[in-house]
Amino acid sequence: MFHVHRLKQWFTLLLVIALVLTGCTTASQPQATGQDGQGSNPAPATPADSGSGGEGGTLVIAAPVEPDTLDIQQSSWTDDANIHMYDSLMARDRTGKIIPALAESYSVSEDGKVWTFKLRKDVKFHSGAPLDAQAVKLSIERYLKVSPDKSLLGPIEKVDVVDPSTVSVTLSEKYAPFLSSAADFLGVVDPTRVDKLGDKFGDEPSATGPLVFSEKVRGASVTYKLNKDYKWSPGNAENKGAPYLDKVVFRFIKDDDTKMLEFKKGTIQIFQQVPPNYVKELESMPGVGILKSPDIGIEYLGFNNQHPLFQDVRVRQAIAMAVDRTPIVQYAMNGLAEPVFGPLPQTIPGYSDKVENMAKQMYKRDTAKSKQLLAEAGWTSTNGDGILVKDGKPFSAELLVPSNEPVLQQIAQILQSQLKEVGIDIKINVTELQTLKDRTVKGTHEMMLLMYGLLDPDILYLMFGKGNSRRLHFETDELDALLVKARQETDIDKRMQAYEAAGEYLVKASPWVPLYCKEVVTAYRDIDGFKASTATGIIFQDIKLKKK
Repeated sequence: MFHVHRLKQWFTLLLVIALVLTGCTTASQPQATGQDGQGSNPAPATPADSGSGGEGGTLVIAAPVEPDTLDIQQSSWTDDANIHMYDSLMARDRTGKIIPALAESYSVSEDGKVWTFKLRKDVKFHSGAPLDAQAVKLSIERYLKVSPDKSLLGPIEKVDVVDPSTVSVTLSEKYAPFLSSAADFLGVVDPTRVDKLGDKFGDEPSATGPLVFSEKVRGASVTYKLNKDYKWSPGNAENKGAPYLDKVVFRFIKDDDTKMLEFKKGTIQIFQQVPPNYVKELESMPGVGILKSPDIGIEYLGFNNQHPLFQDVRVRQAIAMAVDRTPIVQYAMNGLAEPVFGPLPQTIPGYSDKVENMAKQMYKRDTAKSKQLLAEAGWTSTNGDGILVKDGKPFSAELLVPSNEPVLQQIAQILQSQLKEVGIDIKINVTELQTLKDRTVKGTHEMMLLMYGLLDPDILYLMFGKGNSRRLHFETDELDALLVKARQETDIDKRMQAYEAAGEYLVKASPWVPLYCKEVVTAYRDIDGFKASTATGIIFQDIKLKKK
């Protein structure tokens, strides 16, 4: 699962395109507040709380997932629990607008292939070593070697140190999402720590961000100190001086009831990704703040398209027609989601009403049509339990569901019931997320419930481009050509047209079943200065614990 809790907006894409087309320009300065995920309609940023907060103390957060590693360049899951040790060349304000970070300015060549970044001169790594262009060069080159998502940075040809505070990146061709990648993924790492630890950098990482690694207890927590020298905060924070807190602890509690209990007791101040069934109760609690925002992607029912069961498009289409999203949204999600039929939700640039309506029309629930397609694919007889049989084998498939997602487990039961109506037997296997991910990469799975999230429609290339389809295992020359064209196209209208064509292709091919885009809910208490958005995550520099 690739997930980033931030949101890409239309104007961000427009900014990228404008910069490429106009040649050289300076990075825009921070703007006042203005949405995570990817979207044309920004999710609201949380306003700063007022109140008299005290300095120091430890902030405790109930995190949704334990990151696979604290090495941001090797992780396939990035969120608040591992990303705030790192700064990138660019950042985002709470509206999603790209702003300067480690780079105080940048320029781009007329052909759109050479990006030059001028670095701040007052930045130090957690080890005390100064940031310079050589460190940025090493970080980019290391990312391209070790990251499972290295294609996010695009077709980088070379990285050059122009002078100690200037670095240039040369692309082999235009790449529309490059500036977004420089803001969202290019966490700069400490060369001294990389030299010391090599592949074990994640055991004791060092970078330039507001959080400094202190301790990790596998399966339980990760603790950070606040970087008291952090005076180069980008424009998404009001506090430009040292952070107020002393420590931040992310706790990885698997049981939602336990999270809720500890939040009520006040032993946890921030409860991330609140399950839908707790939201109403939390909204009624005095002193509790609630932030809701559309997610950056969608939850989906995925197929291993290399498996014999799913190589016939009629079977995949039949399964899509058997799914009814209404009970999923109303009951499993308590209404905190929007049904999605096409490959992109409204929160991601590249979303198309035309594609969504096409998918909705093709895959509105129709069990009669579903059974007809299955019969055409050779599933013509049934056993005593009503399960379809072909060549003497029943249509039975294992559905992998992450053990840390109780809501997805509930949804799996709903899908199991719906698919049984058309003669398909689903066997639910609740498994550890890492095991699920390992099996999907190896292609030893049949079906899975997962989600995706990214700040750019280039997510489709990462899921279906040649050599990238590590979950769904669906790659075709025609689709790859469409997705490559889209990631190279710097004309915004033509780029969106390419994604529309790719969307239509995916709807017809049905390599997965998009289900819904959820509202991400965060609850917080006993703190002042809480600000967060889907574009920035939590802004730790401004948070103070309330005096009790």
